[in-house]
Amino acid sequence: MEITKATTMGEMLNYQPGIAYILMQAGMHCVGCPSSIGESLEEACMVHGLDCDQVLSMIQEYLAAK
Repeated sequence: MEITKATTMGEMLNYQPGIAYILMQAGMHCVGCPSSIGESLEEACMVHGLDCDQVLSMIQEYLAAK
């Protein structure tokens, strides 16, 4: 699966639950919140004031190391 800015939080976490740790390190502490599941990565980053490109890069590095 390719993770992009348009990938929903639910899709990412279903694909690789370990991504939750990366998201929490980035500042998204509401990863398990039911309302976040339908948000895209880009939307979630915007809500939390995070740089989506940076978070996406962290996720891609994590997946590459798996």
